[in-house]
Amino acid sequence: MRLLPFAAAAALLASHAAAFAQGDPAKGEAVFKRCAVCHEVNKTKNKVGPHLVGIVGRKAGVVEDYKYSKSLMEKAAEGLVWDKEALDKYLEKPKALIPQGKMAFAGLRNKADRDNVIAYLEKAGKAE
Repeated sequence: MRLLPFAAAAALLASHAAAFAQGDPAKGEAVFKRCAVCHEVNKTKNKVGPHLVGIVGRKAGVVEDYKYSKSLMEKAAEGLVWDKEALDKYLEKPKALIPQGKMAFAGLRNKADRDNVIAYLEKAGKAE
């Protein structure tokens, strides 16, 4: 009986983790259209922002021929990796993670939109 609260808490955490990992790449592609003006996801070509091929799991600040902000490079030196958690935080409010970063986009407040975009980036962002 005493274990019931712990089991319930563990189940809640597990469901939250599973929910975080979920996302619909097709819906993410539709949301990503806002990002496509500045970012390429299917080609290793930089636009206003760096390309996002292979972004999920990639170290920050490593795209060749792209001039990152000093603020982003400081985070990269601290070991920032664009895993799902970091991408979620960044996509929600870019300036909260990289205060003086170049990205002008205010962010995606909707959690489902962020999960979907991350799923899209993971699926679509393969090398040419």
